Amino acid sequence: MKYPIAIHKNADSCYGVTVPDIPGCFSAGETLDEAIGNVQEAICGHLEILADDGVIAPIPSAIDQYAALPEYAGAAWAFAEVDITAFLGGTEKATVTLPRLLIKKIDAAVASGRAKSRSAFLAESAVKALNF
Repeated sequence: MKYPIAIHKNADSCYGVTVPDIPGCFSAGETLDEAIGNVQEAICGHLEILADDGVIAPIPSAIDQYAALPEYAGAAWAFAEVDITAFLGGTEKATVTLPRLLIKKIDAAVASGRAKSRSAFLAESAVKALNF
C-alpha cells in the first residue's frame, strides 16, 4: 500500500516525516532520502504492533484529506510504499476457482509489476474491497 507522508524541513536542516494515516508514526533523517527510508521502517514497526494487537493496517487516505490541515502547512508530500501482507497474520492455503479471463488479467497485472504474485494480487484486492 502507498501511505501518504508529510515531509517538513526543520530549522536544523534535518527532515521530519509524519504518516497521517498511522497515528504516532513519524521519522526523521539528515537527508531527504534518509528520512523517507526511515519512515518506511517506522511504518513497518507500527503495523507490526497493530498486528500483534489484532488490528489490520489502515487503508491509506488521499493526500487531499490532510494537505489543508494546519499541522501539515508547508509540508511536501510523497508516498511510502509498504507491503502489508506480513502484518495480516500467518498464511493459509486456499483453493479458489476463477474464470480463465480473470486469471489472465491477474497474471498480466503481476507481470507488469503491480503485485509479486497471484496470491499477493488477490490479497491486496481483498484488503481494498473489504475496507480494512
